[in-house]
Amino acid sequence: MDLTYMRTFREVAKRQSFTRAAEELGYAQSSVTMQIQKIEKEYGIPLIERHGRALRLTPPGEELLKLFAEILDLYDRSKETIAQQTIGTLTIGTIDSLAAFYLPPYLQQLRTMFPGLNIHLQTEQEANLMSKIRDGEVDIGLLLDRNTADAVLARTIIREEPLVLVAPVSHPLAGLTQVSLQDLNNCELIVSEESCIYRSLFENLLREHGIVFRIGFELSNLEAIKRCVRNGLGIALLPRIVAEEEIERGNLAELSFAHPEIHFDLQLLLHPKKWKSLPLQSLIQLLLEDAKVKGATP
Repeated sequence: MDLTYMRTFREVAKRQSFTRAAEELGYAQSSVTMQIQKIEKEYGIPLIERHGRALRLTPPGEELLKLFAEILDLYDRSKETIAQQTIGTLTIGTIDSLAAFYLPPYLQQLRTMFPGLNIHLQTEQEANLMSKIRDGEVDIGLLLDRNTADAVLARTIIREEPLVLVAPVSHPLAGLTQVSLQDLNNCELIVSEESCIYRSLFENLLREHGIVFRIGFELSNLEAIKRCVRNGLGIALLPRIVAEEEIERGNLAELSFAHPEIHFDLQLLLHPKKWKSLPLQSLIQLLLEDAKVKGATP
């Protein structure tokens, strides 16, 4: 049965008048009469009886009104729940550096806004992450890249994410006002796994310019990379967000190195047909608004 008929029946019972119910609902009186007749035909029993000019429900009508009220209340609650989407699961796919050093404050804000929300954070290599976004296994993806990672996906650039070359504070290059590519000749690198996109970018740049380098350690853990650098085992290229705390404390030296090829964008990726729940919309808004504030000039 159409829920409209239930609402009409409830209004007639409340107003005890077809005319007043029609005025309240914005219907013609004939439409209200027709709807009530269809309900009575559906149940095969009189539901409303007249006493002079007044209307009142028959005993079966009284029982049906209670049931209709429950159904309409449940329907209204379902609409509210689905519209708000304050419960359920939000799955975020990203890379290790962003999961550890970028996303936690935003996840805390999201948890405060939606206490009933389950947040799943999945870290993946870039290629696997693209596949999971395309297949709908994650709701949103965040990564670092210079180009459009996948032409099928909707991409939003949140901000440019600097890469920094870090060294032990006692390293000879730490005292230079400007570090060139040639200064990196015969350097020893501490690198992340081979699939890391900024590792391959840096190594390709060094090879293209004939710079000789050695891989001292290959580590999958970012904290381990920073500790090895601190202990004088080599230098490393890292996203600034990964190393900025140690740089500010003076535990690592940021080398004065810059090259136009060494830059990345922090990108937000969605499937173009992805439905955006309220928590997902809120997360996107938090990321973009914060980036806008931090990028503003004082």
